[in-house]
Amino acid sequence: MIARVSEVLKAYMHNERELTVSELSRRTGIPKASMSRIANGLVSHGFLEREGDAFRLGLRLFELGQQASRSTDLRTLTFPYMSELMSATRQTVHLAVLEEREVVYIQILRSRDTPPLPSRVGGRLPAHATGVGKALLAFMADDDVDAVLAGPLAKVGPRTITDPAALRRSLDEVRANRLAYEREESAANVGCAAAPLLDMSGRAIAALSVSVNLGTTDLARMGPAVSSMARTISRQLGARRLPGRA
Repeated sequence: MIARVSEVLKAYMHNERELTVSELSRRTGIPKASMSRIANGLVSHGFLEREGDAFRLGLRLFELGQQASRSTDLRTLTFPYMSELMSATRQTVHLAVLEEREVVYIQILRSRDTPPLPSRVGGRLPAHATGVGKALLAFMADDDVDAVLAGPLAKVGPRTITDPAALRRSLDEVRANRLAYEREESAANVGCAAAPLLDMSGRAIAALSVSVNLGTTDLARMGPAVSSMARTISRQLGARRLPGRA
């Protein structure tokens, strides 16, 4: 079914605004009866819109495209700063965004000095168990934070915070300092210093972090470097008056 849906969407790649079931069937090789069911199913989920006998691309695809474009732009903007941060700290640098209760890693610059990490580009981890996740959760609306705290806080690493009250206190501290620390919350012997990237409205659209081997590196020394670089990137994103204290 996924392959068939892919063929339907690719039929619009030749600057076609609207296509009928017959035209879609001819372009994809999918029988008309099956095509009719697929097209109507895509309409029900917002991926196609119907106008009479013709179908055109729906708003949901536009929204997803905009999201992908923003991620690409963000990676392009942050790459030189992430490279500078990796050179200065000699540690692995992450860029992540928040999607509901999880963080999604969209760019990683790996260092040989950092131990194996559970993160990968495109991979996800529970937000409450990561430095980048706490940096992002701290700047969410109160209702959204309450929803996360009300759900299960799974234990991921040896020291994952699973108590809602303790996590709330941690997020309050992150919000005040604009800096989050993680110590063995996502994996054994791994530490992380993370800071939010804020836009002009003070909303955290991503988070930047440095991950270290806790046995060989002083995590506290990484905090100021991450915080400073995150503030620089935030200014590039349009942040003017950064909330909280440094």
